Amino acid sequence: MKNRMEYLFRISATAGLFAVASDCPLSADDARDQAIRPKEVIRLFDGKSLAGLYTWMQETKYEDPGNVFRVTDGMLHITGDGMGGLLTKEEYRDYHLILELKWGPRTWGRRKKATKDSGLLIHSQGADGGYGGIWMPSIEVQIIEGGFGDFLLVTGNDKDGSPVPLAITCETDRDRDGEVIWKEGGKRETFNYQKSRRINWYGRDPDWKDEIGFRGSQDVESPDGEWTRFDVICDGGHIIVNVNGVKVNEGFAANPSHGRLQLQTELAEVFIRRWELWPVGEAPKK
Repeated sequence: MKNRMEYLFRISATAGLFAVASDCPLSADDARDQAIRPKEVIRLFDGKSLAGLYTWMQETKYEDPGNVFRVTDGMLHITGDGMGGLLTKEEYRDYHLILELKWGPRTWGRRKKATKDSGLLIHSQGADGGYGGIWMPSIEVQIIEGGFGDFLLVTGNDKDGSPVPLAITCETDRDRDGEVIWKEGGKRETFNYQKSRRINWYGRDPDWKDEIGFRGSQDVESPDGEWTRFDVICDGGHIIVNVNGVKVNEGFAANPSHGRLQLQTELAEVFIRRWELWPVGEAPKK
């Protein structure tokens, strides 16, 4: 009996240690290793449903009573009537993302007459609503009239309340007004959650105005109501952004370099017909 009790005690103690270990947070390397790296195309939107996705709205959290995110005629339809996001349930790394979208006619609330605004948020980590109660901390690839492809660090907190340590390095210059712009071959600067958190795409108009229908002289996104193709290639910490086949921004040493993906609702209507992840180097040109 004594030997049996000692045996059971050792098994119980071992199980207890395993349980404690399993509750410990993963290291950054282990978490990245567990993120999904596409081996074939992954269609984040299947044209039929929001399977594999969930919503977070500023006012109603995990509920979407207004049906802001819906499927209409085989397209992912973001009505724009609210602030929040549509998130992947899984985390991803090392992919070529294709997003094809166009603006709808409707805008809402305080942005009724402002530029149509949305965003693709990559490498999202931390708490749902960790940024202002709205979005998970992330690196944003901007979708806004006149600003397709800007980088923004969407700063915010982890689930324990500590800030998510976002960072990205870019080759840069300054425009006429001193704003940071991407310039291939320019001075390398690192931006983080404590420093300047926006890197404009190379051709953003220095006279950009936050008014509906704005279009700059160098803008490469399609006119309002026509389809624009976004290609965002993430390979380790390296990020390349193409808009309609034109390279508009690039980052290095991105931290984090994996995470969930989010599509924003930011008071403008958006239709999406394609949201896919391909292995790096294998994405189709059309």
